[in-house]
Amino acid sequence: MAEKLFFKVPDKYDNVKAINFLKGECKLSARMITLLKREKNGILMDGKILRTIDFVYCGKIVEINLPDEEASLIEPVCGNLDIIYEDEHILAVNKPANMPVHPVKQHRTDTLANIVAYYQDENKQNFVFRAINRLDRDTSGIVIIAKNKYSANLLKNKVDKTYYAICHGKLTGEGTINEPIKLRDDSKMVRTISSDGLPSVTHYKSIAFNDKMSLIKLHLETGRTHQIRCHMASLGHPLIGDDLYGGTLEYLPRQALHCKSVSFLHPINNRLIELDSEFPEDMKNLILQQKLFDI
Repeated sequence: MAEKLFFKVPDKYDNVKAINFLKGECKLSARMITLLKREKNGILMDGKILRTIDFVYCGKIVEINLPDEEASLIEPVCGNLDIIYEDEHILAVNKPANMPVHPVKQHRTDTLANIVAYYQDENKQNFVFRAINRLDRDTSGIVIIAKNKYSANLLKNKVDKTYYAICHGKLTGEGTINEPIKLRDDSKMVRTISSDGLPSVTHYKSIAFNDKMSLIKLHLETGRTHQIRCHMASLGHPLIGDDLYGGTLEYLPRQALHCKSVSFLHPINNRLIELDSEFPEDMKNLILQQKLFDI
């Protein structure tokens, strides 16, 4: 069944062409508007077909009937889904470490997408899996999933994320790493600092430390692959458990990195959504063992 969105025309769009209202107030992309024009009753005003060349009037109700999408081809697999938030448009879950987000050649059925597909079947939902933020397989934390194209488009690059990590060495104070990142020439996976890389900015703050390691809080201005891991290694403080970037596996078998909190404006009602997740047990235990308590 098609999803319906309703928008009341405000004063500033009184007697304005529908195309301007749809792009400005409804935040519809040109591509989405084209798709809706092809749908029967795709765009209505007070129950009647609204063409993009028509005018809208203050107080009128514009109805958007989002087109149905093809069923997901991802294989449903039963698993534990730690849901933090859900409504008609968004699903937010706390992803454990050692779980890829999307199926790939080596991981076809053990991903977050597989478990979400099973959850959809059990709850009679049907939406294409669109992860707004993507975490590495061994990074734990919050993943935001949009249930339709409209929400996905509005949330793209609009989710504010806060990470916590445990890095090697004594790191004090706070700072910003503004170093471009690119794929290393001799690798299909490892990133490196390079003048011809993509702009990458990471803000960090030391929360607690001892002589061996530090608990740090991180905020990203950009979202490059392996950005935190690469940037922290460039400071000489690779993440605990991140042997790909110079860390050791002495304390943890995976990088000690967790996306702990996110915030964003809801794509439909513009309400501020703030979500938080618990530290995973492995990081929590290491924090306790090392007496990194100031969180």
